[in-house]
Amino acid sequence: MDTAHRSFPILVALFVLLFGVTSSQPYEEFLQCLEFHDSNITSIVYTRANSSFSSLLESSIRNPRFDTSATPKPLLIFTPRQISHIQSAIRCSRAHRIQIRVRSGGHDYEGLSYSTISPSLTFLVLDLRNLRAIQVDVPSKTAWAQAGATLGELYYAIAAESRTLAFPAGMWPTVGLGGHISGGGYGSLLRKHGIAADNVVDAQVVDVEGRILDRASMGEDLFWILDRASMGEDMFWAIRGGGGNTFGIVIAWKIKLVPVPASVTACTVTRTLEQNATEIVHRWQYVVDKLSNDVFFMVVLNRVVNPIQANATTIQASFNSLYLGSIEGLILMMEAKFPDLGLRRENCVEMSWAKSILYFAGFPLNSPLESLLDRTISATGSAKFKGKSDYVKEPIPISGFEGIWEKLKEVGVQTGGLILASYGGKMSEIPESSIPFPHRAGNIYQVEEVAFWVEDGVEAADGYLNWLRGLYEYMTPYVSKNPREAYANYRDLDIGRNGGGGEGDYRRARSWGSSYYKNNFDRLVRVKTAVDPANFFRNEQSIPPLSSWR
Repeated sequence: MDTAHRSFPILVALFVLLFGVTSSQPYEEFLQCLEFHDSNITSIVYTRANSSFSSLLESSIRNPRFDTSATPKPLLIFTPRQISHIQSAIRCSRAHRIQIRVRSGGHDYEGLSYSTISPSLTFLVLDLRNLRAIQVDVPSKTAWAQAGATLGELYYAIAAESRTLAFPAGMWPTVGLGGHISGGGYGSLLRKHGIAADNVVDAQVVDVEGRILDRASMGEDLFWILDRASMGEDMFWAIRGGGGNTFGIVIAWKIKLVPVPASVTACTVTRTLEQNATEIVHRWQYVVDKLSNDVFFMVVLNRVVNPIQANATTIQASFNSLYLGSIEGLILMMEAKFPDLGLRRENCVEMSWAKSILYFAGFPLNSPLESLLDRTISATGSAKFKGKSDYVKEPIPISGFEGIWEKLKEVGVQTGGLILASYGGKMSEIPESSIPFPHRAGNIYQVEEVAFWVEDGVEAADGYLNWLRGLYEYMTPYVSKNPREAYANYRDLDIGRNGGGGEGDYRRARSWGSSYYKNNFDRLVRVKTAVDPANFFRNEQSIPPLSSWR
């Protein structure tokens, strides 16, 4: 019988025996506190003494960089099956000074949903994998989705009800809804419908007091807790892009579904330096933000094996596009607006929008839609990675790209690269202050700089990290300034951090907060001060309250 299902006295005894915990320390009292609130809660608590602890922790670590013996581990993992379990976890954690890290999909770029940079921090992981119910309402074009659901599960549920509805979120199926929407969430529909957080109409949140909040309070009492209450428009504004695990724990989103054609067009065109990639990428910048809102482009730049010269490498630009229409319509548009690309029919495939998610995630064309439900697939396999982000407001000159090619030649084949995602369209129409995500008008495209490596050890990691930081430094003249903008979901601790346990002050947090949120940062601080003045919900890059302003 799994130790997670044994009685609490046995679980506590094992914990004390193995880890030297005495009754004067908070761990036993924390576990007893959970049992006080729910005597059947043992089946969802996994301590380090549990045989399933390591496999459960590792199951949603999407970056092997944070799956080492040196990575700080949680005291325990908590896998709630109902909202009352989350309420108990919050109340007991506050009472016994144990920090909570919340994980929905495990894609945090710095691993902060399941780890910390502080080896001495006592924390637990609240893993939302069991809270992933989805209800799609086609007549109202809305859906309720719990925060533990993945994007793939949401897209599959929508597709099961309608081929002509979609949700404008990311393109990797295993990303969790909780963190994705909390940081903004962009995907192939952003030029037509904005980002995920733009299309949230309500949410359910458990706040620092353990209360369930929604946008406009309604419904019956839930269990033994206080009546459900309204979170207010300021908090509702803040949770849509202001960062996860900061203002409370989002347990469900009510989202607006958007119309798409029954059939869309997905295309891929690759060009190497020998095929004029430099000139084509340069020209792309002058066109991409001015195209029809029905077109999205993503360009991947990296070093590859030269397809026409033996024992040589080259730089490749892969132009990936989604068009909300037919192949013929896109080809006509490209011939008129961007003939340099040389788009041909054989570069394109028509499919449903849901199938296009699998296409851009690299699945074979014949993959069944059920592939969206696989929660185990990894975007990088066994490779470790680090990402950074930028925004480009003026076209980079050809000489700038030639310098990028030289930087890419410093690392191995497909171990470093840049991903350019087109902006304009709807993104230029939404005000910067509409939600915390501020990256709107004036951006031609977003850049993700990324490094991948499979080698183990600190020396190898430092080599790739230093290369990436060098690339980021090289990009400085060509990207946004004052502040140098960054995307919150591509979390980057290099641009600034709070204290190791998330303790922070306004001045320190502003160093990174202005990059993610620009002028919205101060409003986020005011909301945080109102809803969590003691800064219970925190991590190394969470919004601080004014009470920590020093």
